[in-house]
Amino acid sequence: MVRSLGFAFCTLLALLAPEARAATDLSYGPSPRQTLSVYAPPHAHDAPIIVMVHGGAWMIGDKDNPGVSEPKASHWNADGVIFVSVDYRMLPEAGPMVQAADVAAALAYVQHHAREWNGDPSRVVLMGHSAGAHLVSLVAVSPALQQAAGVRPWLATVSLDSGAVDVPGIMQNPHPRFYDRVFGESPSGWAEASPYDRMTRAPAMPMLMVCSTERANSCPANERFVSKARELGGKADALPVALNHMQINQTLGGSNAYTAQVDAWLSKNAAL
Repeated sequence: MVRSLGFAFCTLLALLAPEARAATDLSYGPSPRQTLSVYAPPHAHDAPIIVMVHGGAWMIGDKDNPGVSEPKASHWNADGVIFVSVDYRMLPEAGPMVQAADVAAALAYVQHHAREWNGDPSRVVLMGHSAGAHLVSLVAVSPALQQAAGVRPWLATVSLDSGAVDVPGIMQNPHPRFYDRVFGESPSGWAEASPYDRMTRAPAMPMLMVCSTERANSCPANERFVSKARELGGKADALPVALNHMQINQTLGGSNAYTAQVDAWLSKNAAL
């Protein structure tokens, strides 16, 4: 059913934006879930690339679900930017550390194949929402994950209302029950999967941590992350927005002040 909806969505995208070029379900690994779709603007030449990782509580979701690629792909395609939407393995097949390794592998694949889409492999931004924001943040602060996948330096990382910035902080306080399924009972496992705890040196690239002011714990956790990154000598910013968790994903790329704020940050920190 999800794949059928995804196919219908890609078909609709092609009808609405016939000039854009799409390459769907490219495999970056052996699993059926290790695929990505590329939306390239017409006449792209050495184009920058945004790599998007969907959310879904580490258990559900798809790169072609409504709100993941659109309106983002159309918005950034219009500015000459290639947009890539990534799938990854999910629970119960894969826990969050394996999922983060999948995201790193997808990023390496994009860098390796960028020239095939007339993209510039040195001008890549990594972006994710919710669980996907947790995963891109984890990759950004984990040199070991980057090295294992063969990832080269990228321009910036954008976290859209992460589902887990400080995993031990979540697990040691009242939390939704599904977090127990995702992160288990081991404090050492919590720390391993926690971007805040894994960050022991400055991230190599600028990071933007978007957070919802409508979620009680979102902005405080993201702001603590930003403070730690800066204390380590890194470049990081928090962007609190008065949108709910889903709106932060679904409205990005639309004609609104929030999109303009993200665009301004990308222009300043990634030259997009």
